[in-house]
Amino acid sequence: MGSNWRWRRWLLVLCTIIVSGGASKPEEPLVTRIAFGSCANQSAPQPIWNAIIDFDPQLFIWLGDNIYGDVRRPFKLFGKERTIGPWKNVPRFVPSSQQEMESRYHKAKTIPGYSRLPQTAKVIGTWDDHDYGLNDAGKEFSRKVNNQRLLLNFLDEPQDSPWRKQEGVYASYVFGPTNRQIKVILLDTRYHRDPLRSDGSVLGSSQWAWLEKELNGPKTTITIIGSSVQVISNLSATTGPLFYLESWGRFPKERNRLFKLILDSKREGIFFISGDVHFGEIYRYDCATGYPLYDVTSSGLSQAVEKAVPGSLSLIVRFVAWLTPTTMRVMNQNCRFRSCTYGQPNFRAIEIDWSTTPVTLKLEVRDVNGYPVTGVKFPLLELQSLSMNSVPSIKLGTHRRHCTLEVNLPWIVRYRLAILFYFSVTACRQCFPKCKFD
Repeated sequence: MGSNWRWRRWLLVLCTIIVSGGASKPEEPLVTRIAFGSCANQSAPQPIWNAIIDFDPQLFIWLGDNIYGDVRRPFKLFGKERTIGPWKNVPRFVPSSQQEMESRYHKAKTIPGYSRLPQTAKVIGTWDDHDYGLNDAGKEFSRKVNNQRLLLNFLDEPQDSPWRKQEGVYASYVFGPTNRQIKVILLDTRYHRDPLRSDGSVLGSSQWAWLEKELNGPKTTITIIGSSVQVISNLSATTGPLFYLESWGRFPKERNRLFKLILDSKREGIFFISGDVHFGEIYRYDCATGYPLYDVTSSGLSQAVEKAVPGSLSLIVRFVAWLTPTTMRVMNQNCRFRSCTYGQPNFRAIEIDWSTTPVTLKLEVRDVNGYPVTGVKFPLLELQSLSMNSVPSIKLGTHRRHCTLEVNLPWIVRYRLAILFYFSVTACRQCFPKCKFD
């Protein structure tokens, strides 16, 4: 009797193991293709979605300006009411109503090309200023709570999602099977951001604490940090006082804090993705952690600097891009234009080849037809370091590409764009004395 009972007990245990094993959660699919983009005006043509769908991404990431929800006044560099440039005296953007915001989100979601994407790809995202509700706005913006709800509705976030209860749209995701996982960390650079020129906070205390926890959490093979504004680049240091761009570089203490957090976490396989600037490019910084940090910028899906000027002036835009000093931009033979920036509509394609040894990453900016216009390909080992406590440094007074910050360039180099503009205007006044610039 006792012997039979023991056999029955062992049989019951065996059956339990078999049943529980059969009911185990299936392994996550391997992610090999990711696309991302930003700056999509819902009222503008967006043929680029055909190229994105042809790329067949498993994941698509919105990096902000997913709609243009604010109201833009006319572009005026000169005159009584100047909305842009160093002599700007009236705001160029004002908020729109909640009803109008909802209408613009609906229009964006029903664009024929984009409406097909969620059928084949997981769609996630964060926001930037125009879908936040106002150009260049930060924590002072009064409509951010309601606009957060509208963004999460656009992204089909469930009503019981914890992200609907927090202040800000920052979030993290993990994709892929064990040992080949990709973590995506999306930052919110709007909800808690202090005013520009304050060198205050970009993320706010609660988001900083969350980010530290995420970076020190379980390791993944690749970690992608999405920021709506550029992290590595600080073009404002070289384009001012003519014009300024938003970036982490305008908050140097916060950017240093971000780099130190990555260094202290000893997390490998990190690179940044960003948007906002209406052109595509790739930046690399070698002197922040024990391995190169890439910042891959794609902007915009419909908005682009070359579309903002007559076609005959496109060459001038490209010349200015080439002339603008930069220490971090990746320059190689894969660039369509000499400046290695691309000022026409674009998206970013990320491809991970897990079958190679070592694993390889390919990061490309692609045009409206899906053709690459700039890109890099490198082994994942490049984003690993034997000693992340060792950070390259440069001697005072010397300059090194991918290490020297733009603010540390010699003044004659740093301000050459402004100097050229000044002499061009002066020459114009002398050649055409009747020209009026007021």
